[in-house]
Amino acid sequence: MTDPTYQHLGLPVTASPFAVLRAAVRALHPDTRAVRGFRAARKRFYRQMLCAHVARQAAGDDPDS
Repeated sequence: MTDPTYQHLGLPVTASPFAVLRAAVRALHPDTRAVRGFRAARKRFYRQMLCAHVARQAAGDDPDS
């Protein structure tokens, strides 16, 4: 099962890890990115998006799913 937030990013399976990070950063509200206290949570979110992408690539999911 893929993370719903990752699916919302709308990335193809062939996207690079950097593209995943850029999409994840854009998914967050600017106010959320500005709060220093949320730094650990943001890093955790970015790691989760990268892990979801790697899992999707390993599963060989269809880009249109």
